[in-house]
Amino acid sequence: DWHLHLRDGDVMATVLPHSARHFERAIVMPNLKPPVTTTARAIAYRDEILKALPPGSSFVPLMTLYLTDSTSPEEIKVARKECCGFCCQVVSCWSNY
Repeated sequence: DWHLHLRDGDVMATVLPHSARHFERAIVMPNLKPPVTTTARAIAYRDEILKALPPGSSFVPLMTLYLTDSTSPEEIKVARKECCGFCCQVVSCWSNY
């Protein structure tokens, strides 16, 4: 199971160095507040993660976003091009944002 809940802010700053030390990559879950529901937000979150990595780390965050009732087919195409995966709210732990 490659999934990882990095969260953001102080939690991410605490968790990320440990995760990066032990794993080369992880599927980063989208349940932030507010949740990651667009490709643009997934890319921004990935950039936040990369900036927070310890120097010299080669950790690769594999990004995901939630599929919602308002996720358009175009958004899915864009996400796929950006190598983002998808999570359905009903199957993700603690996804009731």
